[in-house]
Amino acid sequence: MDINQIVKDKKLVIFELDDVLFPAKDYLLQVYYLFAQFIEYSEQKSAQNILDFMRKEYETAGAENIFQKTAIKFELAETYKHNFDLLHENARLPLKLLLYKNMLNFLQELVVDRKKIFIVTSGNPLQQLNKIKQTEWNGLEKYLTVYFAEELNQDKSEIFNNILTGNNLSPKDALVVGANNFDETQSNLSNLPYIVSLEIYK
Repeated sequence: MDINQIVKDKKLVIFELDDVLFPAKDYLLQVYYLFAQFIEYSEQKSAQNILDFMRKEYETAGAENIFQKTAIKFELAETYKHNFDLLHENARLPLKLLLYKNMLNFLQELVVDRKKIFIVTSGNPLQQLNKIKQTEWNGLEKYLTVYFAEELNQDKSEIFNNILTGNNLSPKDALVVGANNFDETQSNLSNLPYIVSLEIYK
């Protein structure tokens, strides 16, 4: 895909975070690691066994209900759910989150070409902000404008429209880079061109 041709006449590009700029699992697996360490300290249960179980569950079934499955497997009290949820919002990660190489290159080119960069992200705003704070942006952070859909209580399509209006642009002047059908649907509602992130420089 010739991304340079696609963005040539664009004035701004809008991104999601998870599985667009970096792999969502890079954050979650580190949260699971920290939770496993906490349980080992609190309950004297093997952190490695817990982490191995959580990683396997995540890879086969995703993040949904992963605490409940882990609690049943290792006989953990429901009260630990609070600690688990809190870690998602404020975990200090052992390792910084790294952008996909293709997305890092793309973002750098957008900055050189003086195009505006927006991030419009769904999910828990505190968790998404924590991800942003712990990402290695390579100096790009000062060029980013971020919107949290849940915090604004708006659909992404509404935020897209507000971004266009605020910059006096039409849909043809912008591009949305996402990773799933939801992102594509929201883009279509705003008549915005859409591409899948992993197709860039493929």
